[in-house]
Formats: sequence, structure tokens, C-alpha cells
Amino acid sequence: MSMDAPLGLICAVPEEIGHFRDEIDDRDTEELAGFRFLRGQVAGRDVVLVEAGIGKVNAAVVGTLLLHRFGVRGLLFSGVAGGLDPALEVGDVVIADRLVQHDYGALAGGRLKPYQPGVPPLPGFDDSHGYPLADGMAARIATALDGVALTGMPGSVRVPVWRFGTVLTGDHFLNCADTRQDLYARFQAQAVEMEGAALAQVAARFAAPLVVVRALSDLAGSDSHLDFPTFARTAAVNAAGIVRRIVPVM
Repeated sequence: MSMDAPLGLICAVPEEIGHFRDEIDDRDTEELAGFRFLRGQVAGRDVVLVEAGIGKVNAAVVGTLLLHRFGVRGLLFSGVAGGLDPALEVGDVVIADRLVQHDYGALAGGRLKPYQPGVPPLPGFDDSHGYPLADGMAARIATALDGVALTGMPGSVRVPVWRFGTVLTGDHFLNCADTRQDLYARFQAQAVEMEGAALAQVAARFAAPLVVVRALSDLAGSDSHLDFPTFARTAAVNAAGIVRRIVPVM
């Protein structure tokens, strides 16, 4: 893939894409399958920006169109997520160094055993799973983020932090403290969302790099339905700020 090709920049919801929207000229827009793809520049680099909507299928459709129709050289996701790791708080940012579809696998005995998407979820088949960050990408990202300052959340004096970590993807909004604790215990993951690992599955097919950046808008527990609308747009500021630093090193 040519380094002159643009990057595909994806957000799921208006609270996320709004942080890039003002930089992109509406005149260079193409609509496909109900999605609006906007060509422009972010951090001085060519991008194709799109709001995918929520969920794994939307993400997979958009990722495929970006790679096949628009010829992007890689995918970059900017958005928010629910926190799983009790060491993290709202406003912190997780950059996925491993993405897992936690809702694909074999359901037996009341529990889901995860498999890699596409692998038959049956005894005797390989049950290793997860999509890692491309080789060398973590070092480039860490260098690009040296000294980055994140925005604090309303009502908090704590300065948010960023870190690499495992991000889980599934087709439901997590609004359950028990499930949050269970997912953390099983996967030792830092965040949960609804698109990232589906994009990873598509990116792997195209042998294209993917970086998923998620700021925590809620803690994926019983109050997450209240926290999300309160903090989503503010948290997304942190994801967008990180993404602007990553764009030049992808």
C-alpha cells in the first residue's frame, strides 16, 4: 500500500466525529451504502473520515469500503468506550494492543468460550484469539505521545492517563456491574466497546494496519447509561487529541 494513500479515520457516533468534522470540507464527500465519506486532512495528512454508526456490522462495512473503494493505507478509530480495569477512570485513554470479539465463540454451561472470528467454535479447533497491534506500531505511538496532555473530566481534579491495553468488542452496550467484573476477570481487559475488533478482522483480511483509540466515557457498570451522555463528548476530546498525534506515524 502506497504511503501516499490516505488513512481511513472512523468514529461511531456524532459525539466522536464532531472533534474532526470542522476540519473537513463538506464539498469532497461521497455517499455509499448510507455512509458519508469525507476526504480531507487531519494533522496535515490525507484522511477519509466517516461516521460508521454503532456495532460490529456497521464497522465491518465501513472498514471494507475504506480499504477497497477508497484505497486507504490503514484504519484508525477514534472514540469512547466503557472501562473494565478498576485502575482506570473516566477520561483515561486506552490504545488497543490487542482486540478481542468477546461475543464470538461457543456457549456451553452458561458461559461463552471465545474463539477467533471465522474459526469454527467447536472442540478440536484452535481456540486462541485476539488481534494484536502491528509490529513496531506501539513504539512509534509511544514516541508520538511523549509529553501529551489530556483533558480532565468535569468535576474532577485528576489528570487522565493513557496506556496500551486489551479492548473487548461485542454487540451490546454494557450496563451491568456483574458482567463488567466477569469480563475483566476473564480477559484482564481495560475497555469494552462495539466496533474495534470487527475492524481488526477486516484489517487482517486486507493486511492493513489498524489502531483503535478509546477514551473511557463510563465504567461499564449499572450507571453507565447515565455516565455515557454526561461524559462521552468530553472524553472523546482525549481520544481525538491522541489520534492527531498518531496520524503522522501510521
